[in-house]
Amino acid sequence: MDSLTTYHLTIPATTLRLAEVRSFVEKHGKEHGYSAEQMHDVRLAVDEALTNIIKHAYEKDSTKKIDIELEINSEKLCVTLADTGKAFKVRALKQPNVLEYARQKKRGGMGLYLIHTLMDSVDYYRKEGKNEIRMCKNRG
Repeated sequence: MDSLTTYHLTIPATTLRLAEVRSFVEKHGKEHGYSAEQMHDVRLAVDEALTNIIKHAYEKDSTKKIDIELEINSEKLCVTLADTGKAFKVRALKQPNVLEYARQKKRGGMGLYLIHTLMDSVDYYRKEGKNEIRMCKNRG
């Protein structure tokens, strides 16, 4: 296994910065040889996770910060998002009925399902007053 390369970015908790984060993730992923399809999945998952942090953990308080760490090697790409907002209750999460959502034309509520579908592993942590979501995409 080759060495791990790490990149960092900190942004204010506003959706106005989502495009910057998507570009940051895509640029470094492509530099390490990840495909356009793989980077599409990662960008979408990161976008969903950031939006959840902004809306739910920080309740749209743009004075708060989100730390982004990107770790990449030839085997996998991992993105960790950290915030100091309200704790996320993983156990309260229910599997959405995708067909029912579509039938009722519901908006929202599918972000976490989408993240888990797009990424190969997703882990949540709460430590030292911080929430972290770590999402990884395997190369192969």
